[in-house]
Amino acid sequence: QRRVYRTTTHVPWELGQIMDSETFEKSRLYQLDKSTFSFWSGLYSEVEGTMILLCGGIPFLWNLSGQISGRAGFGPEYEIVQSLVFLLLATLFSAVTGLPWSLYNTFVIEEKHGFNQQTLGFFFKDAIKKFIVTQCILLPVTSLLLYIIKIGGDYFFIYAWLFTLVVSLVLVTIYADYIAPLFDKFIPLPEGELKQQIETMAKSIDFPLTKVYVVEGSKRSSHSNAYFYGFFKNKRIVLFDTLLEDYSALNKEPAEGEDGENEETKSKTKNKKQGCKNEEVLAVLGHELGHWKLGHTVKNIIISQMNSFLCFFLFAVLIGQKELFAAFGFYDTQPTLIGLMIIFQFIFSPYNEVLSFCLTVLSRRFEFQADAFAKELGKAKDLYSALIKLNKDNLGFPVSDWIFSMWHYSHPPLLERLQALKDAKQE
Repeated sequence: QRRVYRTTTHVPWELGQIMDSETFEKSRLYQLDKSTFSFWSGLYSEVEGTMILLCGGIPFLWNLSGQISGRAGFGPEYEIVQSLVFLLLATLFSAVTGLPWSLYNTFVIEEKHGFNQQTLGFFFKDAIKKFIVTQCILLPVTSLLLYIIKIGGDYFFIYAWLFTLVVSLVLVTIYADYIAPLFDKFIPLPEGELKQQIETMAKSIDFPLTKVYVVEGSKRSSHSNAYFYGFFKNKRIVLFDTLLEDYSALNKEPAEGEDGENEETKSKTKNKKQGCKNEEVLAVLGHELGHWKLGHTVKNIIISQMNSFLCFFLFAVLIGQKELFAAFGFYDTQPTLIGLMIIFQFIFSPYNEVLSFCLTVLSRRFEFQADAFAKELGKAKDLYSALIKLNKDNLGFPVSDWIFSMWHYSHPPLLERLQALKDAKQE
C-alpha cells in the first residue's frame, strides 16, 4: 500500500471526473504520512510489549500493586483491590508511553495537513478528562466482574457474560447523553428545512426519531461524521457540524474578541472544509438509517455477544491451566485479572485477527446494502456527490492495493461505492 502511495502520483483516468490533481496530491501525501506514522508507532508498540514480557514487566507490576495495596492495609487476600491498583498503574503507564505518539499525530501530521483544530492546552485537558472518565467506568466494572467470577461457581462464565452484556448496553444507552457531552458540546438542530426533511425521512421508514443534535466537532478536528444511537422507541441522530455546510465553524471567519471555548479553537481558514448541502446530508443519513432498517446494528450486537460468550467459555476452560500463568512469570499465584489478560490478550490473539478480518468483510457488505437502501429512497444522486465531497474533505486516497484493502478497509473503496450508485444516479 505504501508503494501505491509513493508511485501513484497522477489522477487515474477513472477518477478524472471526481477528483482534481491538487486534492489527489494532498490526499496522497496525507495518507503516506499516516502510513509512516502507523508503521513506526506499531513497531514501537510491538517492541514495548515484547520487552515487557521478556523482562517480567507484568509480574513486576503485579507485585508493585500488592505492595501499594498492602501499605493501604489490604493484604494478599484482597485480590480485587490489588487488581484495581494493577489496572490503574497499567493504564497510567499506557497513557504516558502513548502520549508522545498522540502528540505527534495531532500536532505534526494532522496539523500539517490542516485537520487539527486543538491547542496544546485543550489537548492535555481533553486527555486528562478522558483518563479520569475511563477510570471511573473501568475500575467499578472490573471489580464487579472479578467478584462475579470469584463467586459464580462452575457456571461463572454465564454470569460474567450476562454482566458484560448489561454493562455494554447501558454504556451504549448513556454514552451520547452523559459521557460524550463531557468532551463536546451538543446542541439541538435548529428548526428549519433540514430538520423537517430529516423528520419526514425518518417517519417514512418508521425510524422512531426523538431528537436531532449537532456536535461541535470542529473544535477538535475538521474530519466529519454522523451517527444515530438509542434503543427501542428513543432514537436520536447526531450530526457533526463539519458535515453541515451551513453550520461548520470552519466555513466562518471568527468574530473579533471571541472568548471562552472558542479561544481553544484555531480556525484554519486556509483549509476550509466545504461540508455537504442539505440534500447530501439527507442522503448520508439515508445510508446511516439503512443500517438500522436492515438490522445491521442488531446483527453486529448479536455477533459481538456470541463472540463474548465464546471467549468467556474458553476462559473458563483455560483458567485452571497453571502452565499459562507460569509462562508469564506467575509461579505461585493465579490472579483472575492476570488470567483474563493472558487469555484474552495473548492466547486469543490469532483468533481475534481472523475474527477481525471476517467482521471487516461483513462490514463492507453492510455498507453496500446501506448505500442500496439510500438508492431506494431516491438519494442515489445526492449520496454520489456526498461521498465525493466527504472523500475530498477528509483527504481519502481513492487508490488502494487490493490485498491491503481487503484486510483493512471496513468501508468499500470509493470507486466501488460510486460504481454501485452510478446506474441509479443516471436513471
